[in-house]
Amino acid sequence: MSDTTEHGYTTERPDWVPEDADAKFTTTVMGGIEGIKDLTVGNINPKLMSGEARPHRRLIMTEDDYVAGVEKGDRMTLSRAITLIESNSSRHFKLAQRVLQRLLPKTGKALRIGFTGVPGAGKSTMIEAFGNMLCDAGHKVAVLTVDPTSSVTKGSILGDKTRMGTLSRRPEAFIRPSPAGGTLGGVARKSRETMLLCEAAGYDVIIIETVGVGQSETTVRSMVDFFLLVVLTGAGDELQGIKKGIMELADAIVINKADGDNLLKARVARGQYERMIEFIRPATQGWETHAYLASAIEKTGLAELWTVIRAFRERTEASGVWKKRREGQLLDWMNSMIDEHLHNLFFEDAVVRGRMPEVKDAVLSGEISPTQAVAELLGVFDVHRAASRQVDLFTN
Repeated sequence: MSDTTEHGYTTERPDWVPEDADAKFTTTVMGGIEGIKDLTVGNINPKLMSGEARPHRRLIMTEDDYVAGVEKGDRMTLSRAITLIESNSSRHFKLAQRVLQRLLPKTGKALRIGFTGVPGAGKSTMIEAFGNMLCDAGHKVAVLTVDPTSSVTKGSILGDKTRMGTLSRRPEAFIRPSPAGGTLGGVARKSRETMLLCEAAGYDVIIIETVGVGQSETTVRSMVDFFLLVVLTGAGDELQGIKKGIMELADAIVINKADGDNLLKARVARGQYERMIEFIRPATQGWETHAYLASAIEKTGLAELWTVIRAFRERTEASGVWKKRREGQLLDWMNSMIDEHLHNLFFEDAVVRGRMPEVKDAVLSGEISPTQAVAELLGVFDVHRAASRQVDLFTN
């Protein structure tokens, strides 16, 4: 790419742009935040250039800007702080961790609820109706939705926010869609940190909507206080269609779409789930899981569900289970960070990267087995060399 600097910021032209292309050829790429030379100018708006207008937001935010904005509950700052946390760039890591560390004292007071269920069960519709009810009752609700990531294009639609049109327009609510990025459990890689930022911004109910249902949902279970399984009738044999493993994790089961002609079927399904629950160990010590009916369209059953969740919190706080679960969440977060950074240590090591193509070719040609390939790559991996780089990320 060729670089040009004008108007106080950097633009780049891809190599494939014709050399004789004039200014009408519009394919240029902004150099990004790091390329901005004049912090008061961020685009080609002539009013910004002449000083007649000022940008609506700071182009580059400091650590103090992030902390102050999140503490005030400014949604724009919160969104940018989450983007900073989600960044894969090593140059953003230190700033993100400093911001998070300063905000930690403001976290821990919110109720964390996980919503999971089979595709088509109506999770998004139920969350919107449930969130609107909570906002009407004076709560501030943050919804973290996770969108599947394509294994082909590596992209995500991130359309959950548009499916919650009413809730997304409320000032008491904050909705943040994030890509799953191939992680297990249908949960974004930085969902824990995002949840803490929302708590620091004053949201007292945090809802995490997962991609789907399966054994890997234990990841979500380790992040939330109350785990809700949303199911529906008319999708075949429900008791066979739902894996037993996910039911063992649920603190409540909600049969959604219990309205109209489907109400009778929903009542029958509720009885089936109640009988099955009797043979499953409760997900939370001292708490009995039950099945409930709800209709996100008719707004029925939602108040009862909220009563159940509040009763769950009161009982588990009194028994000490709540505190124990929160401690477990912190340890699970630490362990996931260890896994992530050990993974990065290995695959970002220069020697491993240099050896990787040759080893892959050897595996594909049948010269060595995958097990032998792993042994060879681990043999060239120097933990001390890689760790020196990683330690630098955690030091100021």
